[in-house]
Amino acid sequence: MLPKTKTKKKKEKPVKLKDKKGLFNWSLVKITATAMIIVCTALLITTEQDCNKKERELAHIQAKIDEYSIENEDLKRTLESDDLSAYMEKVALEEYHYAYPDERRFYDTSRD
Repeated sequence: MLPKTKTKKKKEKPVKLKDKKGLFNWSLVKITATAMIIVCTALLITTEQDCNKKERELAHIQAKIDEYSIENEDLKRTLESDDLSAYMEKVALEEYHYAYPDERRFYDTSRD
């Protein structure tokens, strides 16, 4: 007879419990959480871009308001000075390109 040798016993792996097919599925929770993080990140980025765009528009509109307030002050000073004929002459010459009866105007038509 042969002498008995000790044989190593294999360690048994713990048996994993199978995923339950109930209402609470961990893979579904992980997928939902990932989707929510992606959606929230996208919303945050688009909201930030919209805010930056609106701030640029606000700055542009504020610059226009400043221009109009300066022009308004100039018009108020003109009206208070009771010299409307000078103002009317200025508007006629600059905005409507009127000329005096004896005035000659020459225009360069050689440019494109």
